[in-house]
Amino acid sequence: MISSTIVGTGSYLPEVRVKNEAFSKAQFFEKNGAKMYKSNLSIISKFQEITGIEERRYAKPEQNASDLAFLAAADALETSGIDKETLDFIIVAHNFGDVSYDSNRVNLVPSLASRVKALLKINNPDCIAYDMSFGCPGWLEAVIQANYYIKAGDARRCLVIGTETLSRVIDRHDLDSMIFSDGSGAVILQASSEPKKGIVAHKTQTYATEHSALLNMAYSYSPYDTNKDDLFIKMNGRKVYEFALKHVPEVVKNVVDKAGVPIESISKILIHQANEKMDNGILDRIFKLFGKSNIPPGIMPMSVGWLGNSSVATIPTLLDLILKGRFPEQAINNPDTIVMASVGAGMNINALVYRF
Repeated sequence: MISSTIVGTGSYLPEVRVKNEAFSKAQFFEKNGAKMYKSNLSIISKFQEITGIEERRYAKPEQNASDLAFLAAADALETSGIDKETLDFIIVAHNFGDVSYDSNRVNLVPSLASRVKALLKINNPDCIAYDMSFGCPGWLEAVIQANYYIKAGDARRCLVIGTETLSRVIDRHDLDSMIFSDGSGAVILQASSEPKKGIVAHKTQTYATEHSALLNMAYSYSPYDTNKDDLFIKMNGRKVYEFALKHVPEVVKNVVDKAGVPIESISKILIHQANEKMDNGILDRIFKLFGKSNIPPGIMPMSVGWLGNSSVATIPTLLDLILKGRFPEQAINNPDTIVMASVGAGMNINALVYRF
C-alpha cells in the first residue's frame, strides 16, 4: 500500500523582530471607534498574559509572501536532496497572496505557486503549481490534498508550502494586530511503500453556516482613518476561542480513533500557533475526551511566544524547527507518531496523524 512520507522540510523566519514594546505608542480603538481607555502598557501586559506572545517576525519591505515561500521551499529541497524537476505538484497555502509593503492590495495573479516555481527555476511543465485558500488550516489541508494525489497514483512527489505576510493586512488601531506575523514553512511529501510510515489518518470540517464571519475583512477601527478603501483582517476573538475549544478537540479525537492508535502513543501534538491560552485549553480537552487527566510534559511545543501567529506557516515552521534540532528541548524521532491540527477562517478545522 502506498503512503505519503515526509522526505524534507524547510522554513524561513523573517529577520525583522518586533517586540511587544513596539506597540507602546499605538493608538488602539474599540470596534465602535471609541478609544481604549486603558493604558498601552496595561493592554500589552494583558495581551501577553493571554496569548503568550512576546515578539513576532515581519518580512523586510522588499519581501513578499512568495519570496518567503521560495526560501522555505529551497530549504526543503536542500534538506530532501531530491531533484526539483521530479516534483509533480507545488501547492502553496496562503490567505492574501502577495501584498506589497506600501500597499494594502492583494496580488493573486499569477498564483503564488507559479511564482515559486519560477523562482525555483523548475522547467518541467508536468510540475503543476496552484494555490490553496482555506484560512489558517490551509497548509495542513494542502498536505491532505497532496496525500490524495499520491495515494491515487497521480503524483510521486509534492511540495507543500504555507506562507503569509499578515503584517501587511493588519489594522494597527486594532489590538489584535499584535497577534499576527509573517513566515513560511514547507514539506516535501513522497510516495512510499514502507509499511506503517507516513500519513495514517486525517479529518476536516467546515462550520460555515453560523461561524463563517468570525474572521473577516473590514475597515479600520480608527474613526480618523480617511482611507475607506482599505480592508484589514478582523477577528471576533472571544467567539473564535470558544469555537476552537469546542470543536478542535473533537476533530483530534476523531482522527486519533480513526488511525487506531492510543493517545498514549502520540509523541507530539502540533497545534496551529494562534494563542497560548487557547492551545493549552484545546490540549486539556483533548486528553479529557480520552478520559485522561495527566498530560505528558512537552507534548505540545509552542512557538507563538517568539514567532507570533503566521497563519498557514505556524505548523510547518514548527515541524521544521523541531526536526532540525532548532527548537530547545524538543525532538521527533523514528518511529514517533504525531498529530497536527489547525483551526481558522471559514470556520475550518483539520487534523492529521503522521508516523515517522
